[in-house]
Amino acid sequence: MTSVVARAARLLPGRQRAADPGAILSALPVPVILLDQENRFRHVNLAAEQFLGMSAASLAQLRLSDLVPPDSPLFLLIEQVRQTEATISDHDMTLESPRLHKRGITVQGSPLPEEQGAVLLVMQDASAARALDRQLAFRGAARSVSGMAAILAHEVKNPLSGIRGAAQLLEASVGPADRELAELIRDEADRIRALVDRMEVFGEKPIKRNAVNIHRVLEHVRKLAQSGFAAHVHFQENYDPSLPPVWGNRDQLVQVVLNLVKNAAEAVTQEGNLHPEIVLTTGFQHGMRIAVPGSNTRVDLPLCVVVRDNGPGIPDDIRPHLFEPFVTSRATGSGLGLALVAKIVGDHGGLIEVDSRPGRTEFRLHLPVITDEEGDT
Repeated sequence: MTSVVARAARLLPGRQRAADPGAILSALPVPVILLDQENRFRHVNLAAEQFLGMSAASLAQLRLSDLVPPDSPLFLLIEQVRQTEATISDHDMTLESPRLHKRGITVQGSPLPEEQGAVLLVMQDASAARALDRQLAFRGAARSVSGMAAILAHEVKNPLSGIRGAAQLLEASVGPADRELAELIRDEADRIRALVDRMEVFGEKPIKRNAVNIHRVLEHVRKLAQSGFAAHVHFQENYDPSLPPVWGNRDQLVQVVLNLVKNAAEAVTQEGNLHPEIVLTTGFQHGMRIAVPGSNTRVDLPLCVVVRDNGPGIPDDIRPHLFEPFVTSRATGSGLGLALVAKIVGDHGGLIEVDSRPGRTEFRLHLPVITDEEGDT
């Protein structure tokens, strides 16, 4: 296997060839897979082990067809590489099977001239970059909502107060038949006022931050859920107790997690789900960095919070627009909950991703942790 890895390393830039080729492949941050002519795994680096969710020793006993269905476009790419003996790339590929669920993958296949039929695959997951692009667009949409809210607050709230006051006066001076209409006017005025209040939270106000224990936030939300809207849902908690504090606003983080858990509870309690479950997970994830908009500063987002449910999944037509204001799949929903989640996460300098299929929907929050400088403020 060492000689094969050495030949594979020759496809890398010249300066890197002087180092140990196996070490070079293992150190690469992108998944690198070497297949022989029968599509057996000859070598995988550490990133490929994490990508495939299996160790190198386990993969060495398998063929690619054991992980990926035979009709996958990945096999077509591999055959084209062998036939043309040229490097071929494919973008936005889906690798889906009972063991693997990856979407939006860029795959580059290259031949190894010194070994007949061997193919080197380099895979890149662009989902995080696309999620960031979408989140920036969602924040722009949220700012539009905040502008609308400011107009509504000024132009609607005052007339609403007058309408509600007049309706209360009518309630006290009319007969039973007309009192019902007066109550209806008052209730509708309250409903419109509540909608305006919900939209006002999109305003561009600076947030007060301090060190927040994310596990206390999750525990608080779980207790709220189990004592109310998720009383019949089974919760599973997989926490990493060694995580440092989040640099954020506790109340806003509670609102984020509460919205996600409430949506998950509504999904898992739909008819036909005999074992509704919500899984809360935390972990430390290296290598997630994004640029702060409008500056040259880059922020590390090592803390990952996952809210997963076993509901029916998010409809395909809604998923790309999930965090946009007024987008909802529920007849009674306003479509502002997840838009607010995206805005709060963005205000914290974080990133939110979603992965959904029937029986499994997962929201992942990537958040900054407190630094020494912030801890001293």
